[in-house]
Amino acid sequence: MKLFKSLLVAPATLGLLAPLSATANEINLTDVSNYSSSEEVENISEFNPAKELAVTNSRVDGIEARLNNFEAGSFSETTSASFGVDFIVGSVDGNSTTEKTTANYSYGIGLSTSFTGEDSLDVTIDAGNGISNANEGDLNSSGDTLVVDGITYTFPIGEDLTVLVGDSTSGSALYSTACVYGGFTNTLDDCGNGSSAFGTNSDDSVGFSASYDIGNGFTGAIGYVGSGAGTKGIATDESLDYFGGQLSYAADSYGLSATFSTNEDGTDSEVKYLAFNGYWTPAETGLVPSISLGYETGSVSDETGGNVLSGDSAIASRRDTYQWFMGVQWDEMGPGSLGAAIGTAGAIAEDSDLLTMWEVFYSYPVNDSMTITPAAYVKETAAGSDDETGIMVKTSFSF
Repeated sequence: MKLFKSLLVAPATLGLLAPLSATANEINLTDVSNYSSSEEVENISEFNPAKELAVTNSRVDGIEARLNNFEAGSFSETTSASFGVDFIVGSVDGNSTTEKTTANYSYGIGLSTSFTGEDSLDVTIDAGNGISNANEGDLNSSGDTLVVDGITYTFPIGEDLTVLVGDSTSGSALYSTACVYGGFTNTLDDCGNGSSAFGTNSDDSVGFSASYDIGNGFTGAIGYVGSGAGTKGIATDESLDYFGGQLSYAADSYGLSATFSTNEDGTDSEVKYLAFNGYWTPAETGLVPSISLGYETGSVSDETGGNVLSGDSAIASRRDTYQWFMGVQWDEMGPGSLGAAIGTAGAIAEDSDLLTMWEVFYSYPVNDSMTITPAAYVKETAAGSDDETGIMVKTSFSF
């Protein structure tokens, strides 16, 4: 019977001893013993657990402060990230395409860091399968692997001058083209000055752009892009170089801009572009839309002085070109924005058939992060080919 009682009492005793052991570890019984045996401490009542805990907490706070300082020095508190996702479902018929309904996507990450509060280091990372029927939908086409699409650094010099330098960027990044139309298609969203406001898709290009606030609504800007800089150098006889400038004016309800560029292809030929743009906006949104206009001419000259073709990649065709654009937009048409535009289907060579393009879209914001845009366009093609007709719906997310 006594053995049975012992078996019952033993677990209970161990249960009592376990919390006592934990308490001993927390209070540190060795310190208590030191207090009781010290000549300065005559009574165990002089031991102050609260004081001991306060000392421990202060040590923890000191360690935490040092860790916080380490983290602040390792990562910039001014770095921000933005994300964008676009989906397009639709079909395109004509111009060697089919009527099949396809789905395409585009994904982008933007990283921005400021070191002084006035500068900005920006990195763009893209992925997407925007090919085939979604070419006019302005989607990334780099594939399903994330790739760095561009790196730029923007900084001020004084109060009025802003400078941008970067890799795989546009020389017109700091231009202020006079256009308020937010187009849907790749062809018409450049407002008719896509060649004079030059850019490049080359992976080994470097770019420079600068803008100066002249005052009284006037702004001046210049830019340069060297394509093939990784292998051919910058501004060499072999490299493809773009130089340009712009003068723009913005008032309360209208704006004007003139843009000029010279593109050298690494041979004895060069392309020169000149574009004029303007816009007007109503004092109050309603039934009257904003109007944007653009017109651009291009010519190529060689060392013999003869005029040849304009176009970034078509100098060899040896003919001058022109293009024009007109777009209207109602920014508050119901819950969304309605836009329509007509213009040439890119640069048209002189003495060639006029090829036009038109588009219409309605952009509806579902919430602060999601927008749905149904759109349609018709693009004339060369003689003997059917016109390209596209109908699609674009869903955009930004966060």
